[in-house]
Amino acid sequence: MTTVTDNVELIKKDRLRFSKNKLSSNLTLLAIVFNAIYFVSIYKSDVGSYYYTFLIGISIIYNLLFMLTAFLSSEGVKSYKLNYSFVLLGLGVGQIIRIFILPMSAHNVSITLGQETQRVMSDGQFMRICVYLIASAALCIIAGIVAYIKTRTLTSYEAELEQKAKGAGHE
Repeated sequence: MTTVTDNVELIKKDRLRFSKNKLSSNLTLLAIVFNAIYFVSIYKSDVGSYYYTFLIGISIIYNLLFMLTAFLSSEGVKSYKLNYSFVLLGLGVGQIIRIFILPMSAHNVSITLGQETQRVMSDGQFMRICVYLIASAALCIIAGIVAYIKTRTLTSYEAELEQKAKGAGHE
């Protein structure tokens, strides 16, 4: 005998077959927005010639690759493709690691401009940038986890339906 709760769960699983995974997709798009804000916050800074280095070039390329990969992943998870959930988890970890590269090095360096010595990145800017990267990372990780759960649920439900169809065909 099925209960109302069982029917609700069955309906939720069945709906996955006919709807897109908009939650994971939208979370990923929001992660791209936070990354873009980070991007602008870093590159609008002009403290001496500190930012005119090879590291900033690599950072720009990584930003572009992050945004392209995240957008591709947002489309992939929308269609319940499992591998993109792992890509999103990797992107989230990458955003956390980034804190310890350019922002941390810029925050720990002081340069002399004229007679005045100042930090390349102030405490306030460093905290803002960390918040942007952490928010972007958290959104990617949450999107990846949600996509993984929904995709596995849909895959197992479809396998269950296929087994039922095979069983009904033999009767």
